[in-house]
Amino acid sequence: MPFIALRRLGYFVSAPPAPPPSPAPFGWRLALGLVGVLIAALTSGINDRVTDIALPDLLGVFGLGHDEGTWITSAYSAAEVATMLIAPWLAVTFSLRRFAIVVTLLFSLCGALCPFAPNLESLLALRVLQGMAGGCLPPLLMTVALRFLPWHIKLYGLSAYALTATFGPNLAMPLTALWTEGSDWKLVFWQIIPAGLMGAALIAFGLPQDPLRLERFRQLDWRGMLLGCGGIAMLVIALTQGERLDWLESPLICVLLLGAGVTLPLFLINEWFHPLPLFKLQLLERRNFAFGITTLTLFMFVSLAGSAIPAAYLTGVQGYRPLQTMPIALCIALPQLILAPMVAWVINRNWVDARYVIAAGLGLLSLACLGGSLLTGEWVREDFYALQALHAIGQPMVVVPLLMLATGVIHPMEGPFASSMVNTLRALFSVIAGSVLENFITAREHFHSNTLLDQLGKRAQGLSPETLVGIAGRVRGQAYVLTFSDAFIGLLAVIAVLLIVLLTLPKRAYPPQPPVSP
Repeated sequence: MPFIALRRLGYFVSAPPAPPPSPAPFGWRLALGLVGVLIAALTSGINDRVTDIALPDLLGVFGLGHDEGTWITSAYSAAEVATMLIAPWLAVTFSLRRFAIVVTLLFSLCGALCPFAPNLESLLALRVLQGMAGGCLPPLLMTVALRFLPWHIKLYGLSAYALTATFGPNLAMPLTALWTEGSDWKLVFWQIIPAGLMGAALIAFGLPQDPLRLERFRQLDWRGMLLGCGGIAMLVIALTQGERLDWLESPLICVLLLGAGVTLPLFLINEWFHPLPLFKLQLLERRNFAFGITTLTLFMFVSLAGSAIPAAYLTGVQGYRPLQTMPIALCIALPQLILAPMVAWVINRNWVDARYVIAAGLGLLSLACLGGSLLTGEWVREDFYALQALHAIGQPMVVVPLLMLATGVIHPMEGPFASSMVNTLRALFSVIAGSVLENFITAREHFHSNTLLDQLGKRAQGLSPETLVGIAGRVRGQAYVLTFSDAFIGLLAVIAVLLIVLLTLPKRAYPPQPPVSP
C-alpha cells in the first residue's frame, strides 16, 4: 500500500509527544468535576432513550407521519455513535476541561431549541448537532476516570461509568411517562437543561485546565475520521431504517450497506498503521481488553431482556401506557445507585476473582431469561417484578467486573484510545441489538400468526364474520406472546456465548494496586 511505503520511507514523521500533564492531586474539588462529567454523560444517554420512547407523542405535536419521524431517531443515533469515535482525540487536543464544557453546553442548547423547530429539516439539523455533542460525553467520562482517579477508588469510578449502561437506559421510561402523561411535552427536550448546566458548572469548577495541544493536528488521522465516521453513520442509518424500507429491496439501504462494507474495513486497515490512530487496534492483543470489548458489546443484547422486551409486551399486548410501565424500569434503575458501588467494593479485594463474579451475574441473567420464556397472555406488570430483581442484581455483576478486567491492562496515557473503542462499539452494538430485536419480533410474529391462523382456518367454518374478527385479534395477541417468549429464549443463546468467552479469554486480574516506590 502506498501509505505504508511512504511511512517506511519517513514521509510521516511523528512529532515529539508532549510531556503528559502532571496528575492533579485528588481532592473534593476534582471529585466534583468528575461528578459533573458523570451527570453530563448520564444526561446524554437518558435523552437519547426518552426522545425515542416519546416519539409517537412528539409526532402528533409536530404534525409528522411515522416515516418522517423515524429520521428524528436515525439522525441522532448516527451522529452520536460516529462522534464517539473522535471525541477522545478532540478532548486531548483542545483540553479535556474546555472540550467537556463546550459540548455539554451545546448539547443543552440544542435541547432548548428543539421544541421551536419550524419544520422537519430544522428539527433534524438540531438533532444531528445534539447527537454530535451528546456522543462526546460518555467517552469523556471513561477518559476522566482512567486519568484522574487514584488506585484505591478507581473501581468506584468505573462503577459510576457502569451506570451509563445499567441506570441511565432504565431511567428513561419513567422520565418519559412523567413528561408525556401529565406534564408539558416540551420537557422531553428541556429535561436535560438543568442537568447540563449543573454538569458544565461542576466541570468548570473541578477539572484542571490542560494546555492546548494543537500540534496534534500535524498527525491528524483525517483518513480515519472520514472512513470511520462516514462508515459508522451509514451503518447506523441502514440499521435504523432497514425494517421500514424493507432492507435490500430499497436502493438507499443497499447503498448505505455497501458504503459501510467498504469504508469500515479500510478504516480498520488505516488505524493499524497510522502513527496516531483513533482506534488503537493493538490493544486487542491484550486478552482482558479483548474480553471486555466482546462482553460489553454482547451485553447490549442481554440488557434488552430487562427493559425493551417487558415494555414492548406490556405496551403491545396489555395496552399499557409509559406511566403504567414505569415501575418495572425503576426496579432495575434505582438499585444500581447502591448495587454498582457494592460490586466495586466486593471485587476491590485481592482474594475475589472478578471472573467468578461475572459468571454469577450471567447465571442470574439466565434465570431471568428462563423465567421470561414462560410468558403467557395473562401476565401483567406485577409478574415481571421477580425477573426485574434478577436483572437489577445481575447487570452490575457483569458490567463492573468486566470494566475492571478491561481497563486493568490499560496505561493511563492509553485511556483515550480505550475510551474511543469501548464507547463507539458499545453504542454501535446498542443500535445493532435494537435492530435485531425489531426484525426478530417482526419475523416471529408473522410466523406465529400464520401458524395459528392456519390452524384456526380448519375450525372456523360456519362462524360469523364478527366472531372471526374477534378471534383474529386474539390470535394476533397470542402470536406476540409467543414471539416475546422466543426472544427470551434467544437471549439465552447470547448468554451461553458470553459464558464460553468468559471461560476461554480473560486471565486472572487483581484490583488496582498502589504505585511501587522507586
